Amino acid sequence: MGISIGICEIDAPSALCKDLRVNIIKVRVDDFKGFEDLTGYDHIISLEKAHSLVGDWEVFMKRNRISEETDAIYMDKLKNEDDIKLLEKNAEKICTGWVNLSDVDAKRKDAVISASKRENRLTGWDMLSFDEMNEMCATCKLSWDKGRGCIGAFGPNDSLLPEIAKKYGCEIVSSVPKGVETARRYDPKEGAKLVEEVEILRKALPEEGKMMVRRYSGPLDRLEAVANISVSEGCGFYFF
Repeated sequence: MGISIGICEIDAPSALCKDLRVNIIKVRVDDFKGFEDLTGYDHIISLEKAHSLVGDWEVFMKRNRISEETDAIYMDKLKNEDDIKLLEKNAEKICTGWVNLSDVDAKRKDAVISASKRENRLTGWDMLSFDEMNEMCATCKLSWDKGRGCIGAFGPNDSLLPEIAKKYGCEIVSSVPKGVETARRYDPKEGAKLVEEVEILRKALPEEGKMMVRRYSGPLDRLEAVANISVSEGCGFYFF
């Protein structure tokens, strides 16, 4: 496991993904009482029940292109019309808990979002394919990691750079391990300080030996890129 660096892209005016990330599209509520009319439903039939009805199981699975690892038969996944007619009357309606917010009026939208956990919310960004994400990142000003996005590597957990930074009074870089532990968010003023610390450490590394120069020149380049964006965009950054 290593330590990564990220930009608080939602706070950055130039972030191409900003509007997508703040637009919540779907959420899942654990307790859907009061939201029954909004939540999605799956129509499912148990493998045991389906097996007893369809006859030749292998042929059934093949013509409907169903994986052998499935835990149930989902009616909306069936391809064969005759199989659908045969099984639909035995299918159970199971609430998924997922709510498509585009179908919810403004009055109830906040209540639905509040009833969901943060990790159970999908934004417009989550709905993009990996190709679409990569294309957007490649042209974004915040994509500091060589066009690959606004998250990149700081180094391994046992990196000596924080200890070296502490030796030279560089508080931001020396705080990285603790910042990971506490999920600290650094602000643009600290970004400006980080720019200064990178310069100090570039000059200090040769004093620590050629090995340290080779090992930590890359992380310093990345720290500098993040710090410059933090200052120019007025956004924070973090380590995780």
